[in-house]
Amino acid sequence: MKRRIYPAGGQGEVEIPSSKSDVHRILIAAALSENPTEVVIRGMSKDIEATMNCLRALGSEIKNTGEHVWKVGPVWHAGPEQPQLFCGESGSTLRFLLPVAAAVTEEFSITGEGRLPDRPITELTGQMERKGCTFSAGKLPFRVNGRLAGGVYELPGNISSQYITGLLFALPLLDEDSQIILSTALESGAYVDMTITTLKQFGIYIEETGSGYLIPGRQKYCSPGRIEAEGDWSSAAFYLALGAMKGPVICKGLRTDTRQADYAVLELLQRFGAEVTINRDITVNGGKLKGIEIDAAEIPDLVPILSVAAGAAEGLTRIYHAERLRIKESDRLAAMFDGLSRAGVLIREQPDGLIISGGPTATAEPVQVSGYNDHRIVMAMTVAAAAFGTEIIIEGAEAVEKSYPAFFSAWEQTGGRTDVI
Repeated sequence: MKRRIYPAGGQGEVEIPSSKSDVHRILIAAALSENPTEVVIRGMSKDIEATMNCLRALGSEIKNTGEHVWKVGPVWHAGPEQPQLFCGESGSTLRFLLPVAAAVTEEFSITGEGRLPDRPITELTGQMERKGCTFSAGKLPFRVNGRLAGGVYELPGNISSQYITGLLFALPLLDEDSQIILSTALESGAYVDMTITTLKQFGIYIEETGSGYLIPGRQKYCSPGRIEAEGDWSSAAFYLALGAMKGPVICKGLRTDTRQADYAVLELLQRFGAEVTINRDITVNGGKLKGIEIDAAEIPDLVPILSVAAGAAEGLTRIYHAERLRIKESDRLAAMFDGLSRAGVLIREQPDGLIISGGPTATAEPVQVSGYNDHRIVMAMTVAAAAFGTEIIIEGAEAVEKSYPAFFSAWEQTGGRTDVI
């Protein structure tokens, strides 16, 4: 689907949906509990549906029982003997549930679509093979046989924090005590902090050590009864950045006492020169933006929208430590280089990042770009149209359904205009 984004908007109020990262974690912990849990989720997406469907395949009954409320039952009720898990394009679903499924069932199959089969997973499957699991193939789709066993797991910390999260969910269920040892420094550590916070809410104890984590076995997940997912700072970042370039934009439904890594967007926008006001809601107003240095090691998901902000800022912005973006839903460094270049931004692609010289020139003719089947690229280029005063036509704009299906409805609340072509 092509969508024409007009150079309009940049002021208004937006209600932010629930954090996809938080929802994944809560759903899994709820399904591993011995009693049902009511989970409040504001806004669904394909990734969340993928996790729900995989948990259903493992035996959990998940039902919508009211506005934004889902009742999640335990997986411990009799499920299929050989469940089939379909992860869609969700890397979180795959990496979180692969060890979990191996902890709760003897045999299962798992698959996905899009770029998911090509995204890294061998470090995790290699450790699982050493602990009792066999895989029918080296990458998706594959069948897994054998229950996961406890013990020592050694993983690099700079490939994917999602490997660690998946094991932290699974290992407390095992008979043996376990240990996760990180062979390199942990990147995206805030996402592991989110996992540990969720585990604590469900009564699971994890001990952090200098080299990783100690996980006692034979633990039981205890439902808190009802839990509400946080608002999503990753989704909010697109509107907060819009406020920095135009503004004011007010984002509602966010918590500042969050473990979400992308909360860092506020400090980064302030460094660019935007005015940020934190009350019950978050307000960002435009200022005279200037280029900055951005270490993206802990905030890879922010890079697409920060690249747009850099394009609107005077001077040079350098984004580095972002090499992991090449193995996301798209090669996000290449995608943003392509899209922003077409929109008139002077930009250079580096092996681990981008160098951007701000100040695009609005073009008389519409700019056509690819969304690269990537929700964050589509949303970033939508903001670029308003920020740069350039009409942009995005191919594959439906990719927003992966994380934020209501994105274009919210866009209208900021005065934005779009047409489906």
